[in-house]
Amino acid sequence: MAVKIRLQRHGKKDSAFFHLVVADGRAPRDGKFIEKLGVYNPTSNPATIDINFDSTLSWLMKGAQPTDTCRAILSYKGVMMKKHLLEGVKKGALTEAQVEERFAKWLDEKSGKILGKHDRLKDETSKKAKDRHKAESASKEAKAAKLAEKQAAREAVIKQVEAEATATPDAPAADAPATEESNG
Repeated sequence: MAVKIRLQRHGKKDSAFFHLVVADGRAPRDGKFIEKLGVYNPTSNPATIDINFDSTLSWLMKGAQPTDTCRAILSYKGVMMKKHLLEGVKKGALTEAQVEERFAKWLDEKSGKILGKHDRLKDETSKKAKDRHKAESASKEAKAAKLAEKQAAREAVIKQVEAEATATPDAPAADAPATEESNG
């Protein structure tokens, strides 16, 4: 019997989440399983991975084969690294103390990378927001300037019309009909 560590799909059509399970390789994807090891939710940002580290490591040491996606998830969480180091203990290349030291060092580096990435994404997001705000402010100022220019032009036209009206109030209207005396 080939035992596999794989994902079992749950959730709605466009909002899937997965259970990480140990199952017989011949069982259907969402069918019977031996043990539930954790949960993986790719729809959240960042993806949520919650696994039982010790149980998963135990199954790997017993010979359970993870699928490609599960291998990537387990590598991300450090289970595969711990398995690799424990294999070195079996072969006599490392001691338990060295394994714990190396694994702790690896976890520190991994958490540093994750925090660095998180900070970088946060900075990029805030920078994009600031740039968007600056662009919006510039656009708003340009529109206000254009509106002020139009308003000034309207006021100038109104003043010109008023000035013309006050300068020639006694002049005859240009549309007045011509009289016969002037024709004659």
